[in-house]
Amino acid sequence: MTIDWQAFQLTLQLAVTVSAILLLIGLPVAYWIAFSRWRWKFLVEAVVALPIVLPPTVLGFYVLVALGPRSPLGRWWISLTGHTLAFTFSGLVIGSILYSLPFAVQPLAASFASVDRKLMAASATLGASPLRTFFRVIVPLSIPGLITAVALSFAHTMGEFGVVLMVGGNIPGVTRTVSIDIYDRVQVSDYAGANGTALLLLAFCFAVLAIVYGLNRKALALGPIK
Repeated sequence: MTIDWQAFQLTLQLAVTVSAILLLIGLPVAYWIAFSRWRWKFLVEAVVALPIVLPPTVLGFYVLVALGPRSPLGRWWISLTGHTLAFTFSGLVIGSILYSLPFAVQPLAASFASVDRKLMAASATLGASPLRTFFRVIVPLSIPGLITAVALSFAHTMGEFGVVLMVGGNIPGVTRTVSIDIYDRVQVSDYAGANGTALLLLAFCFAVLAIVYGLNRKALALGPIK
């Protein structure tokens, strides 16, 4: 039994990259969802949550079309780099961001919405700007949600299959992730290798989630950061 460490390293790199980008994207999106009073806000919430119910192959197909050479984004990327965006690591990152977006935004939005409005009003009364209030009041009170968002984004990206296969294909060292490696092993009846890789991924994701629940428990026990 051998482990494809190259695929595991690529998957880890993808998960870290996607989690970091989703944190940057998720913070303003979640803030808007939590505090906006726009009448049609539910439409934005539905779009954000769509990847949860949409089959990964459907999402992957449309991402592949959007990144292809016939799309405006695909043509722009080709003119910039000389190669297509599909079937590259960058394409995997884009597809994974879209697929894992609700796993980052929803925990953050729930945490932001639970912050006591009186504390935010008091911060504004003391002359703090909305940005300062966000980083000094809202974020410290939302640490558990922040940890959950990052961890879920990371773990979800580690295990995704349909989107990465549709968008990236199966190129060793470029787009071949752990989930695709497991699938390939099953296809050639290498059940021992598939089992070993699957157990490694299972143990890794379990460890990530265990750490998250432990950190959240500690954060709740300590209370907000002063």
